[in-house]
Amino acid sequence: MRINDIIIKETPDFVILNKPAGLLTIPDRHDNQLQSLQGLLRKHYGQIFTVHRLDKDTSGLILFAKNEEAHKYYSQLFEGRNVKKFYQGLVNGQLIPATGSVDEPIMEHPVVKGKMVTNRKGKNALTDYEVVESFGLYSLVKLQIHTGRTHQIRVHMKHLGHPIAVDELYGTNAPVFLSAIKKNYKLGKRTEEERPLLSRLALHAWQLHFKDQQGEEHIVEAPLPKDIQAVVTQLRKNSGQSSELVL
Repeated sequence: MRINDIIIKETPDFVILNKPAGLLTIPDRHDNQLQSLQGLLRKHYGQIFTVHRLDKDTSGLILFAKNEEAHKYYSQLFEGRNVKKFYQGLVNGQLIPATGSVDEPIMEHPVVKGKMVTNRKGKNALTDYEVVESFGLYSLVKLQIHTGRTHQIRVHMKHLGHPIAVDELYGTNAPVFLSAIKKNYKLGKRTEEERPLLSRLALHAWQLHFKDQQGEEHIVEAPLPKDIQAVVTQLRKNSGQSSELVL
């Protein structure tokens, strides 16, 4: 993977990239042989500063600072909730009502390491959601997080009973197959086994809204990746919906 291929926006102070799903943001503490975006950026730039993180299996926008002054500024911007963060995701089933907020504190699971749960003893967490398109089996949802808790969107969607598609930790890791979407689906004559349309967490960091150190406003966007878009396209085709996605 070439860093230049995933850069969305760059200035002397920051670089915003479209992180692929499956790539760590920072090195794994227990296995430093695993590739991380931070490691790739250090090879590319020499010096780089981590400001925030995305889960390994979440794709989309992530900002790194290129100097210490920018690191301090953008870290405070994110921590002070002065960055608007929008995601898109496919959730299981139909969300009713189609718009709403989840205001549920989140804490670490008392038994399962690396898992989070909603609990009144946890840290406050607020997520807004809006259904963009509903297809019965799945819904395409726009989400805004006002806090930055670990696995926040995934935990809050599970709390609503509509976990993110292909979420092994909070839902099911079952991939999305065309045969589950298309009626009378048949394998091609030369195809022995159906390949999934989507086999990773269906969550994408879509937009960042913020002001830089000079006060200039930035709205940065990364379109849905091909695998999630392929599922949405097939859902539209096979549920009678063919309208363009408007957000």
